[in-house]
Amino acid sequence: MQIQILPILAQLGINDTIDNGTRTARSIAESWDNQWLNLLQNNTTNNLYGALTNLGIFFAVGTLLFFMIQWLRDLIYSEYSRPISAFIWPILVVLLLSNSDNGSILSNLTLGVRNFLNNVNQQVITTVDVDQTYQQAVSLSVAEEVAGSLLRPCQSLTGEQQTQCFAQAGEKIDTLWLQYRNLYGNKVWIDRLENQVNQIRFNTGAISDTTFNALLGNTVQTTIKNFLFSLQYAFQNLIEATMLLIAALGPLAVGGSLLPVAGKPIFAWLTGFLSAGIAKISFNIIAVLTAAVIINGPGQDYNADPDLMWFIIFLGILAPILSLIVAGAGGFAVFNAISNTASFVRDKI
Repeated sequence: MQIQILPILAQLGINDTIDNGTRTARSIAESWDNQWLNLLQNNTTNNLYGALTNLGIFFAVGTLLFFMIQWLRDLIYSEYSRPISAFIWPILVVLLLSNSDNGSILSNLTLGVRNFLNNVNQQVITTVDVDQTYQQAVSLSVAEEVAGSLLRPCQSLTGEQQTQCFAQAGEKIDTLWLQYRNLYGNKVWIDRLENQVNQIRFNTGAISDTTFNALLGNTVQTTIKNFLFSLQYAFQNLIEATMLLIAALGPLAVGGSLLPVAGKPIFAWLTGFLSAGIAKISFNIIAVLTAAVIINGPGQDYNADPDLMWFIIFLGILAPILSLIVAGAGGFAVFNAISNTASFVRDKI
């Protein structure tokens, strides 16, 4: 699950705009869910995950020789304690890579962890974003450009043609305000934007470019915002693809875990998977909290005229970077915790 984005240009259809944007985002999320199921549950030899599972078994058999050498050495010099505890690893590898009709235990566990992370992510969004602050902030950021794209062609006309152009554009824009009020209720920022549009629609004289851009921005901003929103959506899908890729490589990490080294590949694999989940959750928290600052600040002030380009830049560039930094730090802590726990258990057995 992820935050849904309604692109600027997609809102130009107005009547079915928000519904179409929501359906598109939901369709992509469902497509990712189906891809996870197809990869991890249809675990046959002809399936990608099944082939990787067979490769993981091959790795396990290959590394078993190194494991047995180390195990016999410990058996001779360690008075049986370490060899007995180390023998847990072959049993664990066999259990995780064993296939059944519903896939391997590893694939089911991987899918379960992914579903758990998604549920946590959805709970975070639902709890923090009770008033749809994120969607409100996005709408506040792009509504000027949507209205400007409808009104700007009228600027070059004169007389009756300009009046008719403004009237036709105004009908579409009024529908947009109605959509927003149906979604968010009567909000101060909607009234302020409506007033800015009316200053242009009902102006009896010629409107200069400076005045027009001061009220509703310019075409360059629209292009930049669309690009940054695309970056944000690409990052969210990149996180999903990264988690799926890491999940697919799970059998290789398990198969290589019989190597007699301190840092087991399965620990690194699990850390990477959890780190991607942390990045996903962190990005959504950052996006929602930043949106709340806007909606609860300038969004509630009728006289405010905020330039929210910084918000779009933050979402498209800075928030992904920050979430990756947080995920990296969290992943490092998770890796140390798993490694230390494994060492503690090994010493106690």
